[in-house]
Amino acid sequence: MKWFFLIFTAILFITACSGEEDYAPKPRGYYRINFPQRAYQQYQSDNPFTFQYPKYAVMERDTLSKSSGKLLNMQTLLNMQFPQFNATLHLSYETIPSKKIFDELIEDAHKFAFKHTVKASSIDEGIIRYPDRKVYGIYYTIDGNAASSVQFYLTDSVKNYLRGALYFNSEPRLDSIQPVLDFVKQDVDVMIKSFKWKN
Repeated sequence: MKWFFLIFTAILFITACSGEEDYAPKPRGYYRINFPQRAYQQYQSDNPFTFQYPKYAVMERDTLSKSSGKLLNMQTLLNMQFPQFNATLHLSYETIPSKKIFDELIEDAHKFAFKHTVKASSIDEGIIRYPDRKVYGIYYTIDGNAASSVQFYLTDSVKNYLRGALYFNSEPRLDSIQPVLDFVKQDVDVMIKSFKWKN
């Protein structure tokens, strides 16, 4: 009887372990994200531009005194903070004193966007063109696990230049931030579409 019980247990164990289903671990889970209701307000300041931005974002002057790197003495550095998403849209404004400086600013914007080539799976350029408001520029969509997913510049091609770059204050993992990125990109689009130079 003892042998019968041991043989029966062994057969039962072998049968239970020989199932044809492959075991796969569950994918990593993420917290549910509650998106705020979309609502916008007008950005007004002594800067020579205005635009609409979300009511759930906070506009702050950047505490850094001057930009490091090749961009020439930024006159205004602003941050559009998205506290609930741990993200910042960095904005930098510069007056254009000459054609040479204008060309350098455009080239720098291109270089800054393409610095992310190492981690990006693709970088697309879209033309921004609102001739009625004299707003022109390039919008860079950076796909993949790059530190910045959106960069752009806006100019009137004569005396004003504004550059923007969106960063999340966490390790860039596209699979985890994609829903938030899609949400914030729409806010960036509203900002660009409503952008106006004051002069």
